[in-house]
Amino acid sequence: MNQEEIFHLITKHIIEVIPELEDHNFSYEESLTDLGANSMDRVEIVIMIKETLSIDIPQTQLIKVKNIGELAQLFYENYQAS
Repeated sequence: MNQEEIFHLITKHIIEVIPELEDHNFSYEESLTDLGANSMDRVEIVIMIKETLSIDIPQTQLIKVKNIGELAQLFYENYQAS
């Protein structure tokens, strides 16, 4: 799975948690907070991605993520390393 596929996986899970974003045109620069995700939504989205990719990422790495693009990059790097 490449980084673009992981980006699309992330957006799929965002839509599952926040269905009103179904027609939204996601960009790498947007944060989950920008999209209206509260803290519980953000945790749920990250857990869903971890489960889908069957990887675990330490919270310390996730804290540094500022937007969806960085989240996709982080998951891609950890996916490749697994």
